Amino acid sequence: MIIFKNISKIYPPNVVALKNINLHIKPKEFVSIVGRSGTGKTTLVKILTAEESSTKGRIIVGGWDITYIKPREIPVLRRQIGVVFQDFKLLAKKTVFENIAFALQACGTDQQKIKEIIPQVLKIVSLTGKENRYPIQLSGGEQQRVAIARALVHRPKILVADEPTGNLDSINTQEIMDLLLKINEFGTTVVLVSHNKEVINSINKRVITIDNGEIISDQKIGKYLL
Repeated sequence: MIIFKNISKIYPPNVVALKNINLHIKPKEFVSIVGRSGTGKTTLVKILTAEESSTKGRIIVGGWDITYIKPREIPVLRRQIGVVFQDFKLLAKKTVFENIAFALQACGTDQQKIKEIIPQVLKIVSLTGKENRYPIQLSGGEQQRVAIARALVHRPKILVADEPTGNLDSINTQEIMDLLLKINEFGTTVVLVSHNKEVINSINKRVITIDNGEIISDQKIGKYLL
């Protein structure tokens, strides 16, 4: 599903963010990428989503070599990769329905299709009945579930969750992790980027540890090492 071949990223003048990353993530895997702040985790995600390009190496997503992806092709890639962030990135003046619909409208989806898709994703994230609420009327955990619903509208093959529980308390953190595991059970490849030692140690899935821009550990059923 995801293959990094000798990926390096160097920022001017000579800052090495990633160094010779070799990584293979299979379809339907749940993989956690861990490491301290500034070790290269976010850079890896940005390269995966074509927000940035690598300095050298190749990256293949679903059989598609995106190393030299053309700007016009990036929206197609991003419909295959749903991304969830720590800060939710919801539009404050739009309802739950409108926030999710926005992701579909941006791709030209017709209104009838939008009305069909949104109830489906709201059911997955257990927010049925809250489609007319605004973000300020929701808890942090509910806002993150809206963000996950929005990431699912294109039925992506991959879901990248970049510190999705960073702003949540322990109860909401557990709810979000349970949801990500459920989405993985549906067949979606999940890539979790996290600092949260307790979360990583509780899920018993593959753990890849990055330090100073290099992979220092790749455990099939792993723990947070650092």
